Amino acid sequence: MTPLLIVIIALALIFDYINGFHDAANSIATVVSTKVLTPLQAVLWAALFNFAAFFIFKDHAVANTIGKTVIDTYITLPVILAGLIAAIFWNLLTWWYGIPSSSSHTLIGGFAGAAVAHAYMSKGFVAFSSVVEMGKIVKTLLFIFLAPLIGMIISMFIALVTIHRNLWIKLGIIGAASVATWAMFLHFQQGKMEENMQKFFQVDKFNQEVEKNPNNQDSKTKLAVATANYDTALKFLRDYPTLGAEKVANNIAANISFKELETGKLKEIVSKTAKLDRLKKDAFYDESKKPQLEALTAKINGLKPLFIQHREIGADSLAVAVSNAMGFSGSDEDKLKKAFKIDLTKDLTKEIGKADNSFLRYSLLGVILIFVLSYIYIDKLRKPSANRTANMFKKLQLLSSAAFSLGHGGNDAQKVMGIIGAAFIANGDMSDFKDLPNWVPLACYGAIGLGTLTGGWKIVKTMGTRITKVTPLEGVSAETAGAVTLFMTEQMGIPVSTTHTITGSIIGVGATKRLSAVRWGVTRNLLVAWLLTIPVSAAVAGLCYWIIRFFM
Repeated sequence: MTPLLIVIIALALIFDYINGFHDAANSIATVVSTKVLTPLQAVLWAALFNFAAFFIFKDHAVANTIGKTVIDTYITLPVILAGLIAAIFWNLLTWWYGIPSSSSHTLIGGFAGAAVAHAYMSKGFVAFSSVVEMGKIVKTLLFIFLAPLIGMIISMFIALVTIHRNLWIKLGIIGAASVATWAMFLHFQQGKMEENMQKFFQVDKFNQEVEKNPNNQDSKTKLAVATANYDTALKFLRDYPTLGAEKVANNIAANISFKELETGKLKEIVSKTAKLDRLKKDAFYDESKKPQLEALTAKINGLKPLFIQHREIGADSLAVAVSNAMGFSGSDEDKLKKAFKIDLTKDLTKEIGKADNSFLRYSLLGVILIFVLSYIYIDKLRKPSANRTANMFKKLQLLSSAAFSLGHGGNDAQKVMGIIGAAFIANGDMSDFKDLPNWVPLACYGAIGLGTLTGGWKIVKTMGTRITKVTPLEGVSAETAGAVTLFMTEQMGIPVSTTHTITGSIIGVGATKRLSAVRWGVTRNLLVAWLLTIPVSAAVAGLCYWIIRFFM
C-alpha cells in the first residue's frame, strides 16, 4: 500500500465513524423520544445491530454502485481524497447545526464533484456524462424523493392497519401484505442472481467493449459466447430453491466450458501484478506513455498460449514461466502461485449464494408474525386498554428499532466499502469489486457501529420531536417502514439515505392523525438541506481537489 492509499482508507473509516454518530439519530430518535430506552441504552442497541448487518448482507450491491459512480478513467487517489474531505466537512457541519442531512449523498456528491474537477483540470472541458455514470446518478437523485415517499406510504399503511378495530380484517390485510412482500423479495433475489451471472460470464464487460468499438469483431465474438453461456446458466438457476448454490454451480459447470473464462481470469491476475490498469490511466493523461502501454499489453497478450495450457502446466510451473517472461520479482512469483490456483466452480457457487436473501425474507415474516400474535394477545386474550396497548408497542419498538438499525448498517457501511474499493482499483491493487479484501467489510461495519455508540443528540431532537410528536405505536410504524424500505433498496443496489427514509416514515405516521400534526415548516427546511447536499458537497470537493492538486 502507498502512503496516500493508507491515508484514504483511514479517512474513509473516519467518515464511516462520523456517519455512525451523524445518523445514529435515524435509528434511535423515535425510541428515545417515546422513552422506551434511555439515550445510552438506545445507542448501544443501535450499534449492536449496525454491526450485526455485517453477517447478513453479503452481496454488497450498494458498495458496487457507489464505487462505480465515476468512470474508471477519472478515478484517482487524489480524487477520492478530495471527495472524502468534502464529505467529512459537510457531515460535521450539518451535525453541528442539528440538520439531518444525508451522509450517502454527501459521499456521492463529493466523489463526483472531485472527479469532474479532475477531468476539467486534466483534459479541459469534457461532457459531464463522460465523467460520471449518469444511470447511477439519476437513480440516486430519484431516490432522494422516492425513499422518503416509500417510507411514508409504508408507515401510513402500517399505522392505519394497526388502528383498525376489526381484528380479522386487520389480519387479512397483513396476510395479503406478507405474500406481496415475500414475492417482491424473491423477485429481488432472482434479479441479483441474474446480475451476478452477467458479471461472472463478463457479459457486461464485453458489451461495453462492443459499445466503445462496434467494429471490433473479437469483442463481438466474445460477447456472443458470454451471452450464450449466460442464457444456459439461467436455465439452471431456476433449480436454486430446491438444489442450492453448490449443486446449481456444478450443473452449470458441467454444461459450460470455463476454459475461456479461466484464460481471462489468469490474464487479469497478470495484468494486476504488472499494474496495467494504472499504466492505462497514466497513458490517458500522458501521450508519451502510450508506447509503454502498448508494449506491456502486447507482452501480456503474448502469454495466452501459456494460459490456455494452464491445467496441463499446473499453477506453480505457470507462475514461474509467467514471472520469467514478464520479469517479475520473487515475491510476485510467490503471489502468482497462490493466485493461479483458481476454481471457477467454487467462485460461481459464491456468486450465486451471495444473492440469497432468504434470511431477510424469513426475518420479515418473523417480525410480521410477532405483530400478529401481539394483536391477537391484546385483542382476544387480554381486555384491551390504552395502557396495555401502549406497553405492547413499547416492547415492539425494540424490535422495529433493531430492524431499522440493521438496514442502516447494511446500507451505509457499504457506501464506504465502495469508496475503499475504488481506491484499491485506482491504486492498481485489484481490478474488480469482487476482489475486495475480507477485512474491508468488517472494518466498515465496525466503524459505523462505533460511531453510533457516540450518538448524535442534536439530530435526535429534530428527528424525534420537531417533525411531529411520536407515540410508541407511531414509532413502531415509522421504524418498521424505514427498515422495509432500506432492505428493499439494498436489494436493488440503490444507495439511499437512511435520514430521508426515516423522515418520510415519521411524516407518514404524523399525517395519519391529521395533516396539521406534521410541522411542515421543519420538513420544508429539511428538504432544502437534502437538495443542497449533493451540489454543495460537489463544490467543496472540487475546491479540495484544486488545493490538493496545487500541493501534489
